[in-house]
Amino acid sequence: MNDPIFPISEKLRQLAARAEQKAKPAFERIEQIEQYNGQKVLKAFIDNNISAAHLVGTTGYGYGDIGRDALDRVFAAALGAEDALVRHTFASGTHTLTVGLFGLLRTGDTLLSITGKPYDTLEEVIGIRDNGRNEGSLAEFGIKYAQTELKDGKIDLEAAAEAAKTATVAYIQRSRGYSLRDSFSSEEIGEAVKALKAANPNIIVMVDNCYGEFVEMNEPTSFGADLIAGSLIKNPGGGIAKTGGYLAGRHDLVERCACRLTSPGTGREVGCSLDELRSLYLGLFMAPTVVAAAVKTAVFAAALMDEMGFKASPSYDEIRHDIIQAIELKTPENLIAFCEGIQSGSPIDSYAAPEPWDMPGYESQVIMAAGAFTNGASIELSADAPMREPFAVWLQGGITYPTGKMGILLAAERMLKKISC
Repeated sequence: MNDPIFPISEKLRQLAARAEQKAKPAFERIEQIEQYNGQKVLKAFIDNNISAAHLVGTTGYGYGDIGRDALDRVFAAALGAEDALVRHTFASGTHTLTVGLFGLLRTGDTLLSITGKPYDTLEEVIGIRDNGRNEGSLAEFGIKYAQTELKDGKIDLEAAAEAAKTATVAYIQRSRGYSLRDSFSSEEIGEAVKALKAANPNIIVMVDNCYGEFVEMNEPTSFGADLIAGSLIKNPGGGIAKTGGYLAGRHDLVERCACRLTSPGTGREVGCSLDELRSLYLGLFMAPTVVAAAVKTAVFAAALMDEMGFKASPSYDEIRHDIIQAIELKTPENLIAFCEGIQSGSPIDSYAAPEPWDMPGYESQVIMAAGAFTNGASIELSADAPMREPFAVWLQGGITYPTGKMGILLAAERMLKKISC
């Protein structure tokens, strides 16, 4: 037998073997989803007659960019949507969501969040947290905001339906953000859509789909969501897209968002693709397999932390709706040690030492571990957390399971050494 490549203690190797055994049923489910989604994406390429010519970009205004326009159609088909807007010029997931919200809302309208307080970076977009950096927020444009709280960790359908009667857009955050609540399945989102539409047939339901793409066999668009949004340096970019985002859903809503992204009158007809098309197509093609690796990494982490006596959410045997794994590490020392271990197991910048810092857009100091080929790519193995109780870390990514698993082991080893000191 070959000697171990990494110096992992025998105690931890035994814990890892038990964890992997516990994870086997979940791995089988993940692989079934991977096969289905892989075939779905392949069919989207075939049905749209993608050729080598579609991989070649344009410059300048981008008029007649056949690769850009076909990519929209492929994404729409893969995500179960009428239409899609896929652009490398979306700077981040937050930017993509911002374009969507400003595309849908007008002065005097009300935005209703039915999943409680949104992710930190959206607070300034909406205008509910003013730290002097949110000029041009929805609030500044006279757009009102309301929210309903979760009930026992689930969407309160009765409260959401009542609030929807006076709202223009209902906003659903599929993933947990920096909270310990469960992420929502596409089917759960579909139940919320039914309740909202029954109360207000004209309401537009927009879903922040970040971290959820290809984790299940269907997206929220297949269950009635009007518009979904996400980042290409998360799931749908497959670890290959270098930047970008997407909006997908009803054709008329996508057109409105396109006019917000560029300008009224030009919309999606302008915007050159430069040399980004090949990476966007290939990233989408690889996404189902890469997402499966990320979910396996998360399941293994949950099983290992269970063996070590730490609470993981979701647990290793729960059905997954996104790639995020939350782990309550109990102390700031454990949290920092875990992030140090993840960083040490990264292909890029493994020598770096992550430290808490005042990150723009966040309320508390944040520590982040991410040695990624693409800066900030959450589909690559990374871990981050606000430095506050209960000192939970949010883990995501792992573009291959063997390397993701090793990153988790190095994080656990670093923690064991700190505990024994």
